[in-house]
Amino acid sequence: MLKNHPADHGSFKLTEKERINLQRMADYSSVQSLSEIWPLAAKQFGETIALKDPHAKPEINFTYTQLAVAIQQFAAGLQALGVQPESRVSLFADNSPRWFIADQGIITAGAVNAVRSAQAEREELLFILANSGSTALVVEDYKTLKKLRANLDDLPIQLVILISDEEPEADENLKVLNFSQLMAAGANQSLQPVTQNQETLATLLYTSGTTGKPKGVMLSHGNLLHQVMTLGVVVQPQAGDRVLSILPSWHAYERSGEYFLLSQGCTQIYTNLRHVKQDLKDFQPNYMVGVPRLWESIYEGVQKQFREQPPNKQRLVNTLLGISQRYIEARRVAQGLSLERFHPSIPERLSASAQAAALAPMHALAERLVYQKVREATGGQIKQVISGGGSLAKHLDSFFEIVGVEILVGYGLTETSPVTNARRPWRNLRGSSGQPIPGTEIKIVNPETRKPLPAGERGLVLIRGPQVMQGYYQNPEATAKAIDAEGWFDSGDLGWVTPENDLVLTGRAKDTIVLTNGENIEPQPIEDACVRSPYIDQIMLVGQDQRSLGALIVPNLEALQKWALSQNLRLQLPEKVQESVSRNSPQPPGLPAPDSEIDLDSKVIQNLFRQELNREVQNRPGYRPDDRIGPFKLIVEPFSIENGMMTQTLKIRRPVVMERYRDMIDGMF
Repeated sequence: MLKNHPADHGSFKLTEKERINLQRMADYSSVQSLSEIWPLAAKQFGETIALKDPHAKPEINFTYTQLAVAIQQFAAGLQALGVQPESRVSLFADNSPRWFIADQGIITAGAVNAVRSAQAEREELLFILANSGSTALVVEDYKTLKKLRANLDDLPIQLVILISDEEPEADENLKVLNFSQLMAAGANQSLQPVTQNQETLATLLYTSGTTGKPKGVMLSHGNLLHQVMTLGVVVQPQAGDRVLSILPSWHAYERSGEYFLLSQGCTQIYTNLRHVKQDLKDFQPNYMVGVPRLWESIYEGVQKQFREQPPNKQRLVNTLLGISQRYIEARRVAQGLSLERFHPSIPERLSASAQAAALAPMHALAERLVYQKVREATGGQIKQVISGGGSLAKHLDSFFEIVGVEILVGYGLTETSPVTNARRPWRNLRGSSGQPIPGTEIKIVNPETRKPLPAGERGLVLIRGPQVMQGYYQNPEATAKAIDAEGWFDSGDLGWVTPENDLVLTGRAKDTIVLTNGENIEPQPIEDACVRSPYIDQIMLVGQDQRSLGALIVPNLEALQKWALSQNLRLQLPEKVQESVSRNSPQPPGLPAPDSEIDLDSKVIQNLFRQELNREVQNRPGYRPDDRIGPFKLIVEPFSIENGMMTQTLKIRRPVVMERYRDMIDGMF
């Protein structure tokens, strides 16, 4: 299946299990372009539902046959309206079946799309239009067009397509059609074949540009086909398996995941943050692609339910969770899958097996009493969920292992299409990002000298493989800085590899906080430890060039309110925040009225958070005194996509937060 890919590097070798799993997948080994996949999928999966949007009015469903026809019709419509092979077409829209049809329709027409969310800032969208040299524009709706219209006359845009059904307003200088009009044009025109191969540019994906102008990542058909042809070593879906889709479709992670899962005949169901909890129950997905923040929100929801139980039930649940934690830790050692204890001796394995066997009955009891009900909240039919886009905190990894929801963590970047590494079901080494996927090499080097480091030593992660981008569009200087003469891509991440070639990430090179004593601190692992506290919702460490670390903390106000009431105190918050918290966490009946008021700056609250920070940081494996968090500030506004402090994949934009709270941070020190 890999015969059409660039030559594999010498260190790469498929295991027998991986070879068998790839042979089970639908075979696309002969294809040279993404657009060839969908007619083949239609022949194989026909009337199986490919795309389902239950929240559209009316509900939208596309079978594989209908999807292939719609893609070709969209492409033929673009050709009829003058879109030429290799021309650039910007696609500014968000998750829907029509997004997928537009994405693959543009590529099938022979063009290259430049994609971004319709919700992105106007200036960012205009930059992408200008930088990509787009001559056509596909947008979510008329509102998105209006946001950009004043500047379009200065750009070479000749055609605009709304993927809504709004009636376009008359425009003397611009040809504007809606989705139905474009599809009608395509119905009356035969699709003209276009020559494409694996070296042909398919898409431009622009980085977020938090520290400068966005860079256009050039991904070829071969880059993206590598993902389609190799992700079967990680998961092995069956035709008709249900996939719940929530991440932005234009993002590399979700996009490659969709291409792979749809190439295997899955049914993709669109959801969003508002509906995801109910959709998990209603549609009972078999797979889901998500980011750590999503699993964290599910975990927090479960923990909230635990906290609402009577005290005796809370004690029982916590006791069972503690026993199960010891059970899974012993089982990991027995299976040779413990990151803390590599290659245990035979006596150690036997001892761990005996311990796991002794704890198994209580774990089974907890399964019947508690964990089965937790899984029902995810629909109860999950085979695996795939996590990427950031490190998964250790307590989340363990919690989902305990309750029987298997999380396979992957790793990659937009520049690598994106997946380079992933944990396998038969080698789910918790705490790692897994082994490389086929065709991929990982090298750990000294960040200063670039000399290779042996297994177990931490350094800069370099990547080489068929999925590495062609470069940054019209930016040879940035390309040369990112990819060396031997084809190694500089990930900017720090990590190390196990003797079995599992990658363990320790932080971002550019996120490293250097204290005045010269100690380098990776913030992510410490932040992951701190959010274990029920009172900490989000946290970002600061302290560059300071004597100690500091932190900005978004508290879990519902948990904090409940704690305050248990102490016979009333927590005073800003009015709007107070209304929301009171609705979600009313005062339990039977408690006396609070006899004093406190706020977030009060000594009792500050002491509570000091205790929480000290406990969670010091309990973290590998704790050093420099990891201790000194000053901190509590802020009530969460980091979010809407306020610009999180990316679309729910990672904190550190430079943005630093700038927003510059005075507060300076005041800490």
